Formats: sequence, structure tokens, C-alpha cells
Amino acid sequence: MERKQQMDLAGALGMVGFATTLAFNQVAIKFINDGFGPIFAAGLRSVLALACLGLWIRFSGRSAGDLRRTLRAGLILGLLFSLEFIFLFLALDLTSVSRASITFYAMPVWLALVAHFTLPGEALSARCALGLLLAMIGVAWALANPESRGAGDFRGDVLALLASWSWAGIALTVRLTRASELPAEGQLFWQLAVSAVVLCAVAPLFGPLVREPDALSLFGLVFGMLVASFGFLFWLRLMGIYPASDIASFSFLSPVMAVIFGWMIFDEPVGLGFVGALVLVGLGIVLINRRRKSRKDPVIPAP
Repeated sequence: MERKQQMDLAGALGMVGFATTLAFNQVAIKFINDGFGPIFAAGLRSVLALACLGLWIRFSGRSAGDLRRTLRAGLILGLLFSLEFIFLFLALDLTSVSRASITFYAMPVWLALVAHFTLPGEALSARCALGLLLAMIGVAWALANPESRGAGDFRGDVLALLASWSWAGIALTVRLTRASELPAEGQLFWQLAVSAVVLCAVAPLFGPLVREPDALSLFGLVFGMLVASFGFLFWLRLMGIYPASDIASFSFLSPVMAVIFGWMIFDEPVGLGFVGALVLVGLGIVLINRRRKSRKDPVIPAP
């Protein structure tokens, strides 16, 4: 499909849909954790998503690229992906969707901060520095908010932060290693293949593998599988059509929608203070992600 110079209505609708899907994925993880041990559930999700990816490659005629050449980078990607979802699934087992999401989806903040010191040409501009400051204040305000503290758990908040840092590590790995030579299918293959093995192997260390499976937990597992496979590929399809800066500008929607879902589905407390914190985080992410139109750097989603 022809590459476009700016976002149009179709692309905007696609990004709104994708951001909403990512937000609901936090709810799906909550559902999964009711029926399965968190780490075992994450491993099952990777196994099923890997099968979906294999079918996609087989019948679409797409290629995963040169996997042998990218072995070291691929293993790093897969290990970081494993850590990300160990932390995230455990976080959502302990704390609320709202608190976990506002921390987790602040990933562009941590990525911008690390990139300032590690990537050439990524020094923080005054605008990005302001965005980083606003977002960090927003995250701290949200976690300190007295109305939401009762529905959360400090351990879960810390785990969500570690998951966010792992996600930022994936983005940096793609930028700094041969993983950047792989097509979307290859990058996703390494993340799913390694995590399927690692997560299933360590799952018994985190308690019972099965809790009380029901229709909602199975729905969550299927939904998560689709997000981790076709959702990621759909997002990268959009990245191939529209400017990366325009795509990144929609990233603030995921924490917003996640907070709304947490309030609607789990009756999580969301007062004016928490909303104010969310606004600061969203504004900070927008300021950090605004790039010149010539930039084409990838922004890695969290399947």
C-alpha cells in the first residue's frame, strides 16, 4: 500500500482502535489471572500467539527474515519480552488496572530518558524535557492518590514500573542490534518463541498453574493471543503506511482507555485527582512523542 505523508481518517480510526485494544488487554489479563497462574497464563498466551504467527507466515507468504543472523539480538528481545510479561501479569494480579496501566503506558517517558544518554541524536529538547517532567509528576500523583491506593498494592505498582522498563528495553534493543534488520514477523517471532519457553518453564515457581478457569478467563486468553499476534502485525502495517510521529501521537490513548475500562468493569475508584494525574501523563507522552515529520524511528507496542 502507498505510504502517506500524514495521518488520514482511516489511519486515525485504526490507531484509536488499536490503542483501545491495548487498553482492554489489561482487563483481559485480569480475567486470565482469575483462571490461571499469572506466569503460566502469560506462557500459554505466547504459545498460542506463536501458533497464530506461524499460520500467518505460512499462508500470507511473508517471511520472518534471517533468524540465524539475529540469534543473539533475538534472544535478548525474547528475554526482555519474558520479563515484561512476568512483571505485568504479576502486577495485574496485585493492583488495579488503572494504577498498573498509568505506570506501564508511561514507557515513552523512560525510553526518552534512556535514549538521551545512549542514542546519537536523541538528546532531549526543551519540549521533550517538559513532557518527561509532566509525565513523571503525573505518575507519582496517580500512585499517591488516596482514592486509588485502596484498590491497589504498592508491590503491583513497582512490578508495573519494571514491566514498563522492560518494554523500553525492547525498543532500545530493536534500535541498537541486528533485530532492526528483521521484518515485523521476525521481531515478533523471537519475542513469542523465547517467551513461550521461558514463561512456561518458570511458571511452576510462581504457584499453582491453574486456579479456577471459567468463560471469562478463557475469553481473556483468546483475546490476549490475538493482541500478541495479529494486533502487533496490524500496528506495524500502519507503521508502514503513516509517519511514525503521527502513529506515536496516539499512544496517550491507551492509559486513558485503560483507566476508563478499570472504572467501568471493576468499579475502580477514579476521582478528580487521579484524572488530573492521567491528564499530565497523557500530555507528557504527547510532548515526548512529537517528532519532526522526517523521523521514522519505530515505537514498539506491547502485545
